Amino acid sequence: MKDLYFDYSLRVRYAETDQMGVVYYGNYPQYLELGRVEWLRSIGFTYKEMEAEGIIMPVVSLSIQYKKPALYDDEITIRTKLCEIPSKKIAFDYEILNEKGEVLCTAHTVLVFVDAKSWRPVRCPEKVMELISK
Repeated sequence: MKDLYFDYSLRVRYAETDQMGVVYYGNYPQYLELGRVEWLRSIGFTYKEMEAEGIIMPVVSLSIQYKKPALYDDEITIRTKLCEIPSKKIAFDYEILNEKGEVLCTAHTVLVFVDAKSWRPVRCPEKVMELISK
């Protein structure tokens, strides 16, 4: 499998920081979600389309290793990389970098494709499989 990653950049907003101007640690999972949503969009499919097909993707595992703080007004890049060909689950590795290219944190998530009505696991949508195989 070729490297399937996408970089998404944003500027840290004041509301995401504590009194010291450091990004609050609990905001990093939201950054990871942005990375996943934009990764999916970058391959040609949206989370909104997936939900319209009756499939949702709850996170079942999350790990984060904090290296350096992100600060107010920093431009950060969320690098989201697909770990393996999806099945009923999909796994991503992440790096969040500052403007200097320094790694601020690394992370890993696992999500499961679930039928929105029955809450039963389902296979990865065919359209996603086709798009990542291109």
